[in-house]
Amino acid sequence: MKIRGVVWTLAMLSVLFGSGMAVTAGVSIWYQSEHAMQFAACGGIVMLTGMIVAFVSGPAPSNLGHRDGFLIVTLAWVLLSLLGALPFWTMGVCTSFVDGVFESVSGLTTTGSTILSGLDHMPHAILFWRSMLQWLGGVGIIVLVVAVMPFLGTGGMQLLRAEVPGPVKDKLTTRVSETAKVLWALYLGMTVLCTLAYKWGGMDWFDAVNHAMCTVSTGGFSTHDASFGYYGYPSLHIIAVFFMFVSGVNFALHFAAMRRGLSLRLYLADDEFRFYLGGLTLLVLFIGLLVVPVSDANTWDEVLFSVVSVATTTGFAIGDYSTWPPGPILILLLIMLVGACAGSTSGGLKAIRLLLFFRHARRELQHLIHPHAIMHVKIGARPLEPSLAQSIWGFAVLYLMSFFVIAILVALSGVDLITSLSSSAACLSNTGPGFGMVGPANNYELLPAAAKVILMFGMILGRLEIYTFFVLLMPGFWRN
Repeated sequence: MKIRGVVWTLAMLSVLFGSGMAVTAGVSIWYQSEHAMQFAACGGIVMLTGMIVAFVSGPAPSNLGHRDGFLIVTLAWVLLSLLGALPFWTMGVCTSFVDGVFESVSGLTTTGSTILSGLDHMPHAILFWRSMLQWLGGVGIIVLVVAVMPFLGTGGMQLLRAEVPGPVKDKLTTRVSETAKVLWALYLGMTVLCTLAYKWGGMDWFDAVNHAMCTVSTGGFSTHDASFGYYGYPSLHIIAVFFMFVSGVNFALHFAAMRRGLSLRLYLADDEFRFYLGGLTLLVLFIGLLVVPVSDANTWDEVLFSVVSVATTTGFAIGDYSTWPPGPILILLLIMLVGACAGSTSGGLKAIRLLLFFRHARRELQHLIHPHAIMHVKIGARPLEPSLAQSIWGFAVLYLMSFFVIAILVALSGVDLITSLSSSAACLSNTGPGFGMVGPANNYELLPAAAKVILMFGMILGRLEIYTFFVLLMPGFWRN
């Protein structure tokens, strides 16, 4: 393991991260806020420290191994979460150490679980910084480093493999630096389009930019306490639903479709996309039939928005879906754990894994009827490789075990059962709002400090997709 290379990469990550604080300082100046100096000072200290550490640690690494990649990614989310909390502490927004880190972790992991209230009167700089955290965490700041530092060589792919979530499709391009650039070009383009759509729908420029960053990253932070419920325009709700849905699609599929002139046929030919689209459609219809007839306050607009927001692990809300009947609430909890497509910015188990679970189950049932038949589980026209099948089953076991352990630990901290289960699911899947004390009409502020620490671990674990963290606990990882 190349420790100097790990340290150098983390230092350069800090430099890039500090530049985000400098951008936020510029936003503060633009809106004539008195907090520009705090952000400029935080950004300057972070960048200077990072450059000093990078200089001391030696030259840039030329070839990082897969173990280096796992270690860098895991340490990066911890380090950047701590650095991201600096503005919350220095500006007095978060009075405790735990609350500041919680808000930062929630932003960077695109979870959207907030401990802040009074957002409508918050300084523009703080609101923008929260959105910036989510935007940077969307595809992963590690990918940005690989894009702008091609001298990491073949080791860059190890970072990309450790960072890009889920069983993604083939590489977009032949070189990892080009792959990362493609991902960020798509990401930036979608953010710009979403911003323009929100502005057209009735938001001012500040809200449009902030909500676009938090929509495309499927993060869910808002500039208002009421989230999207602040806006009474159905057109804005439809725009948000569209971009949440699109952001939940595999970015590799977006790239392939763009190369063929945004071919709709290519989307429909993809197994995971069809499962994702069909599943969401059925869920909206089913939940709507359960919710709308029994409540005058709930509409099809709210059902559509809420289901897509939860299924893509975005976490925006236009109403309090925790007041729905128990059946729909339980369904929301389950789809929260699943999430959207692999290779997207959403969290959760991912649609492709659930689809393969169903196909495995169907194959086993068919095998009982025809015990001597040779049957394969396929993705598209290709049989699923045995190694990938084992990886998916192993991931599911670790994912569910992590969920139950986190829920039990949160409950032991003194939190009620509904809140413990839903907050654990919301944080592990990087969704944000849950039910009970952490429902869409509330936030995580009143949870005990111990529960917040446990849930922070759950957010990072979910963002790293389980394996990246647990591999560090294996003794063999540290042996030569």
